Amino acid sequence: MPVPVVRLTRSQNAAGECVVRLGVPLLDEYLEFLAGRCRPNTVLAVAYDLKVFFTAVAKSPRRVCPADVLAFMTAQRAGGEGRLQVAEPGAGVSARTLRRRLSSVSGLYGFLLARGDVSVNPVPRGLPTRRERQRPGQGVPLVRVPRTLPQVLEPGEVDALTAALRTHRDRAMVAAMVLGGLRRCEVLGLRLSDLRFGERRVFIAEGKGGHQRLIPVSARFFAEVSAYLKAERPAGPGTDIVFVVLKGPRRGMPLSAKGLDEILDGARGRAGLAPGDLPSAAAYLPDPAVSERSCSGCIIQQIL
Repeated sequence: MPVPVVRLTRSQNAAGECVVRLGVPLLDEYLEFLAGRCRPNTVLAVAYDLKVFFTAVAKSPRRVCPADVLAFMTAQRAGGEGRLQVAEPGAGVSARTLRRRLSSVSGLYGFLLARGDVSVNPVPRGLPTRRERQRPGQGVPLVRVPRTLPQVLEPGEVDALTAALRTHRDRAMVAAMVLGGLRRCEVLGLRLSDLRFGERRVFIAEGKGGHQRLIPVSARFFAEVSAYLKAERPAGPGTDIVFVVLKGPRRGMPLSAKGLDEILDGARGRAGLAPGDLPSAAAYLPDPAVSERSCSGCIIQQIL
């Protein structure tokens, strides 16, 4: 049986929705099923995980066995050219990444098993132990994920990071994430109509899991975003997205996730902060009315 060639492609359908495909019928049918249940980012993440798995295993979905899954785990931990993206040669992915990829593969085979395309899910639920007979289901998990705590900065270091941001736009975006607990994609997706200046709230139309939220944010955010809209945002950019590119050929177009990452990386470098440093949201709180949920150092972890 020929080895399937897995290529991840993205397109849009007639309704403007993102369509993700891998070029393998069984995988594409699963992604189509998944698109009806999950958010687009989830579908894209699963598609990438499946691409990595079937590129490494080099077998059709019907021929994969547990030995292939275990070999894949070993290869992911050890690293390998052409099999995965790693920071250094010979380095493997993290335990969390590996567990997520196995979960994506297991979800695929759960779908194929329910349809009758395969007779067994090749992803083991765990490794058996001597106690398995007395206590079924108490096996050793395939991947052990360490429980880690987020790193936080001292208030002075957080102020240095804020001072290193060069525009009102940049300070407004960081304030939204730190003081309001907004995720990066939520900040980039804000529209002008979502800003409730009188209420000091922002409306999140497309939050995690598709849930809508109305979030209170400190006055510092609204001061920065007001200055940005008055002095920096190009006139008539042709989009109602709040945060746009300020210069260059993409001036006036919505700011991308990569662009926001470059802004934060540059500010972190100018502030003299290490790549793994994470600021504490508590240092940003001039307003006692800000909700307690925005004070978690974990909020900023996803953006820095």
